Amino acid sequence: MGLFESFFKKVTEVVTGRAFIDEELFEELEEALILADVGIKTSVELVEIVRRRTKEEKLSTAEELQAVLREAIATILKAGEHSLVLQKGELTPVLVVGVNGVGKTTSLGKLGYWLKNKGFKVMVAAADTFRAAAIEQLEVWCKRAGLDLVHHQEGADPAAVVYDALQAAQSRKMDVLLIDTAGRLQTKRNLMEELKKIRRVIDKENSGAGEEVLLVLDATTGQNALSQAKLFSEAVGVTGVILTKMEGTAKGGVILGVQNEYQLPVKFIGVGEGIVDLKEFDPDVFSQGLI
Repeated sequence: MGLFESFFKKVTEVVTGRAFIDEELFEELEEALILADVGIKTSVELVEIVRRRTKEEKLSTAEELQAVLREAIATILKAGEHSLVLQKGELTPVLVVGVNGVGKTTSLGKLGYWLKNKGFKVMVAAADTFRAAAIEQLEVWCKRAGLDLVHHQEGADPAAVVYDALQAAQSRKMDVLLIDTAGRLQTKRNLMEELKKIRRVIDKENSGAGEEVLLVLDATTGQNALSQAKLFSEAVGVTGVILTKMEGTAKGGVILGVQNEYQLPVKFIGVGEGIVDLKEFDPDVFSQGLI
């Protein structure tokens, strides 16, 4: 995938030509990881693993250091449940959340198309009633993907939309209800409260059944993505991440920070604009690419 190539190259640059591995090398390695948007906490932890194993195994070459780093990264990538937990014949609401501009509605449309192709019966709820044209945008995606949409007027109560959509999805024996929400700025307290209200409606009307809360993050926003992960997790209990714009970044290290710091498995990655450009994140394949 070439995502981590830039900092493996950096590792080689840092190590090559040195007579021995010293503290300065580890500091440079840590800096390279931080610059790749891995996040300070995860960068420090990764370098600590490399430092410890260098000492224990008396490592001396760039290749040996890279191998240890790749292994540590693969371990982080594989943690958690990377598949959506869904069951045909049982309704699972999937709440899609995130800030403005990350590609939330687009990702939801692509996800609906992907699920339909997997044989799931899918319905969509337009619970972003704040943004002008949000419902129209969702309608376009639903038409493309061949999905039914439940919506109210612009400015309606989002929780009421979700309530109606849950009733409709249950009566029509749907497997999945995808719920689009407003692209809330995480600092806007009232919008976070609105999300919590939606979550309460889902819990009450869908008692006992499973549910997913997918946070859409833009891979190009780096450290901002980590702060969004923290805030949305605290507000609504995120179960997984859709990472968009993966094709447009040489960094993408944020995938490690999100998984390691917040235990949020990446479930899908967006790799383009088309309806088929949402891919399941397979940690094994991804890790093989590293190792």
